[in-house]
Amino acid sequence: MGTLFNECIRQVRDIYERFDASHDFDHILRVMKNAEDIAATLPEADLSIIRLAALLHDIDDPKYAELSSLSAEEVMQRAGMEKETIVQVLTIIQSVSFNGGNEKAITSIEGAVVRDADRLDAIGAIGIARTFAFGGARGRKLYDTQEISRSEMTEEEYRSKETASVTHFYEKLLLLKELMVTDEGKRLAAQRHAFMVAFLTQLEEETGSSFQPKSL
Repeated sequence: MGTLFNECIRQVRDIYERFDASHDFDHILRVMKNAEDIAATLPEADLSIIRLAALLHDIDDPKYAELSSLSAEEVMQRAGMEKETIVQVLTIIQSVSFNGGNEKAITSIEGAVVRDADRLDAIGAIGIARTFAFGGARGRKLYDTQEISRSEMTEEEYRSKETASVTHFYEKLLLLKELMVTDEGKRLAAQRHAFMVAFLTQLEEETGSSFQPKSL
């Protein structure tokens, strides 16, 4: 699949570079690296499928619909991927997104690897950087002490409300550690989660603010 995979990279690299820094091609490279590290602990996992799904997992992201000229399916078809591969990768991609806690069920070990790999890039130091990069690109406040984070929401509600960047930690990022599937993903997430908690504690100290909710 090497040549076909390289053709997929050729097609999507420029598309990802149109996205803001939170979801650019560097994000894709980090997710692929995370996925490779997790897959190394799971010899039964198909690394070629994992790398392809990691590469294409954000091409169909609704947040960037106006910037993406190709769908993941079209990219694979143009590269000459087999139908079975296309179906498998699309199934994985559909189960990656958090969607306000309304994610689709994982149906394969490859899907578990890619989801964990993407969520690892959403937390820790890089997750903090990406959160504020996305918030800045969308003109969102750094924090809002009057804003109450939501514990339950539909996918539409999750995507439509423009919350402050710190609120996003409580609505998603601090939840991800407990949602990891693979053992390696859980191990790595615990380290990154602790860093985020320390960051928020320091942010409260520096701003003299108290964010909601308080339970971490």
